[in-house]
Amino acid sequence: MVYIRTKKVKTDQYLYLVKSVWDSKKRTSKQEIVKYLGKASDVIKDDIPIEYRNDPKVLSVLASFNPKDVKKREESTKKSKKQLYKKLTEGNIQDSIKIYEEYVKIFSSADFFDKILKPVMYDIGEHWSTNKISIATEHVASNIAQTLVKIIMDRVSGSANKKKILICVPLGEEHHLGCDVLETYLSIKGFIIYNIGTSLPTESIMSFIEYNRPDIIFVSITLQDNISAGQRLVRKIKEEYNIPILIGGYAMQSEKIPKFDGKVVVNSTLEELPKIIRTA
Repeated sequence: MVYIRTKKVKTDQYLYLVKSVWDSKKRTSKQEIVKYLGKASDVIKDDIPIEYRNDPKVLSVLASFNPKDVKKREESTKKSKKQLYKKLTEGNIQDSIKIYEEYVKIFSSADFFDKILKPVMYDIGEHWSTNKISIATEHVASNIAQTLVKIIMDRVSGSANKKKILICVPLGEEHHLGCDVLETYLSIKGFIIYNIGTSLPTESIMSFIEYNRPDIIFVSITLQDNISAGQRLVRKIKEEYNIPILIGGYAMQSEKIPKFDGKVVVNSTLEELPKIIRTA
């Protein structure tokens, strides 16, 4: 891992590119200087050795010292905020992830949360309160934003190697308590959970599946009026992906269990779910 170390001499800052190296004898890490970069205000991207030139942490530090990069940060931030607002309000998770990925090629994930996502969500809330956007649009944007945060945190924490489970509802289903209960319990059991608990267009769910490739998909249906929409959603997923699908919810608790292109889970306790997931 490389990073930039600063050293202050009188009123000026000087930069060093350093890396952490493991000392097997002392059983600890130590810093080694890769390159002395020079006076902070004079250092540009081309001064960084080519193999480290696109490291997000390195570029973020340079941007904090170099006026040219500060201007680049401002331009990139303004552009990314505008793009993210559009994609969140459209319910487009795939393009929202791409905006994040492009931004962190230069800056950090912390910068994305603080300078992009936070002000965008503030604007969305403000625009809803002043009737510039509808409550439905605000709900869609909030759910996509929550999903985006989970994806980023999974990547940052390195938890992507665990089994990933998508919880969703068909279009028109507004009851999400069951989804929230599932998310809480399965998270405690160590699964990575993507909870899209509010009704979204099928295209948005398909885009999420394409990009994140969950290992299991739960479809929760509370109202019987939404069974047909659930059947269409499951059928569409099955046409595109070979992913096990489990269907549950209050609407399944009837004498005649509806047919789905997946496994309908009825009369099962939460404690039984990990086994059902393993055998799906």
